[in-house]
Amino acid sequence: MEGQEEQRPREANTEPIVTSAGSEVVPRVLPGEPQNLSDVDAFNLLLEMKLKRRQERPNLPRTVTELVAEDGSRVYVVGTAHFSDDSKKDVVKTIREVQPDVVVVELCQYRVSMLKMDERTLLREAKEISLEKLQQAVRQNGVMSGLMQMLLLKVSAHITEQLGVAPGGEFREAFKEASKVPFCKFHLGDRPIPVTFKRAIAALSFWQKIKLAWGLCFLSDPISKDDVERCKQKDLLEQMMAEMIGEFPDLHRTIVSERDIYLTYMLRQAARRLELPRASDAEPRKCVPSVVVGVVGMGHVPGIEKNWTTDLNIQEIMTVPPPSISSRVSWLAVKATFLGLLGYGLYWMGRRASSLVLSLPAAQYCLQRASEAGPHK
Repeated sequence: MEGQEEQRPREANTEPIVTSAGSEVVPRVLPGEPQNLSDVDAFNLLLEMKLKRRQERPNLPRTVTELVAEDGSRVYVVGTAHFSDDSKKDVVKTIREVQPDVVVVELCQYRVSMLKMDERTLLREAKEISLEKLQQAVRQNGVMSGLMQMLLLKVSAHITEQLGVAPGGEFREAFKEASKVPFCKFHLGDRPIPVTFKRAIAALSFWQKIKLAWGLCFLSDPISKDDVERCKQKDLLEQMMAEMIGEFPDLHRTIVSERDIYLTYMLRQAARRLELPRASDAEPRKCVPSVVVGVVGMGHVPGIEKNWTTDLNIQEIMTVPPPSISSRVSWLAVKATFLGLLGYGLYWMGRRASSLVLSLPAAQYCLQRASEAGPHK
């Protein structure tokens, strides 16, 4: 009828919102949306639309690995290079093809801010390593872990400066695309970074820490965009780290292998059957297999495949072991040496300053007058 707008079903506003736990993003419900029974009708309509968009035989990039859960849920793991434009395109194509129920990314709550920062800001932040960032890292992770975190940030900043590309572009694309898929949740699937750094530091001896820090401090090899694309079979950042930590198997275990286990666990948690809404309690419950897209560094894909069908216990890899006796003794020795050198330096500077002051003519004159004014025998 003229003057009246045609009533069309609206898609729910699915702009992702991070929950207080910092591990999941859920759709936002608009004020004024139909409630009660009409909600079920709206849900079924949007679900039908979503299933029509979902390709039965999706045309996926070569970087995608398909895994199937015991209940029939499917997980599509997109292996990415963290500084690659092609990886961003792979993520977008995969999400559009499979219309997932959940998207899981290789981020934790400590790095979630990169999802909403623009490229220019991220580029500037990645290049700048300030004293304030160092202090924050030390407060969160302790002295040694904080310093190690800053050194790894230096590696990331080196790649950023060489390529002029901000890190994590594939995660931001996943965040944007997930918001366009009805009822799609967004999970943060990586182990908290303080736990990773603390376990990594605890796995090294004192001299191994010094050797690793030395290698990170003097990283300066040039990197081209062709290098990044060639590393699509193994993520560039992780490949550089693997080259530097190759002689430290325990460090590789904590930074790569343990995170493989954690990422696998989070993907399996996301790949659970979905219960469809019911118009009334009298209706029987109906569950369907879910579809999940995981976005992780290419270096984690083999470990995820390996762990997919094994029993996983993440409690062990979430604890931080106390430092060993040798590490504590070495650290105390370094502190004692530093304080001793500092004390000796102050003593030497004090003597030097005193000699310099006493050699001045004015000082000599004052001393002479003082000796003349003294008591005579």
